[in-house]
Amino acid sequence: MTAASLETRLKASPAGGGAAARARMLRSLLPALSLALVLLAIAWLNPRAISYFGFTLMLNLAIPIALATIAQMFVIAGNELDLSIGTFVGFVGCVTATWLKDAPLVGIAVLLGSIGVYALLGALIHLRNLPSIVVTLGMSFVWQGLAILVLPKPGGKAPDWLLSLMAFKPPLIPFPIIAALVIAAVVHIGLMRTSYGVILRGSGGNAAALRRAGWSLLRTKIVLFALTGLFGVLSGMALIGITTSADANIGNGYTLLSIAGVILGGGEFVGGRVSPIGAVIGALTLALAASPLLTFMHIPPDWQVAANGAILIIVLAARVLISRKER
Repeated sequence: MTAASLETRLKASPAGGGAAARARMLRSLLPALSLALVLLAIAWLNPRAISYFGFTLMLNLAIPIALATIAQMFVIAGNELDLSIGTFVGFVGCVTATWLKDAPLVGIAVLLGSIGVYALLGALIHLRNLPSIVVTLGMSFVWQGLAILVLPKPGGKAPDWLLSLMAFKPPLIPFPIIAALVIAAVVHIGLMRTSYGVILRGSGGNAAALRRAGWSLLRTKIVLFALTGLFGVLSGMALIGITTSADANIGNGYTLLSIAGVILGGGEFVGGRVSPIGAVIGALTLALAASPLLTFMHIPPDWQVAANGAILIIVLAARVLISRKER
């Protein structure tokens, strides 16, 4: 199609093109709109929560949730799914509260080895054409068992340097917000603005074209799963830096939270369509909606999971309507 013919077709249906552009813009803004609605509800129910101390308290657990969501996002970018990220975060937490504090070299070696295990999982899934859901579901029991072996009962203590880092209180802007901005910016630049980031997303978007171009799908799977392991380690360490001690079951809920955060942030299970900024926004939305909002509404904690599910369903329904309008 020549440029002239393309211009003619665009002029022939300006209204349709404008509607599609508006739909795409609304789709990209949907995660931010969800977060804004949750913040408005919190401000209406308890205006004092919208403050430096309030945000620090409400977003206390947002950093490990955001890191776990980014970890899940790398797997989803390759059309895979990780059902073991929650138990892996718990295992990392147990190692952090024990070996990383008492024997730092051993702790560092174990954490690096766990990232290597994730890379091997990516290679195994690709080479044997195994369903990632089945493999990671099996690994969830492995990580859980290892966590219990490392720390049979709740206890341990986070390293002093980690406690100091997670307790950092910068002026003006709460630390969780700064950390979320840094995480989103670093991952966005690396995945969305670099040439190799395009290759990583292309493994989920069009694997056949990537193979024809001469890129190794095996290598991309290994890198994606290794990045998942890396951010899972960071999530577990951040969680222990906040809670100060560990438990083998401390990260079990992070699997569903990470998947919900990616989808809430505009990601899709297939096609390599993910958004690092949207994933972090989705994690913040879930962190705020899970406890502070329900607490201010005097809703029992047992309904927290149901509330997260309702938010996810509403956002997905809105996305489907917007996608239909875009088409």
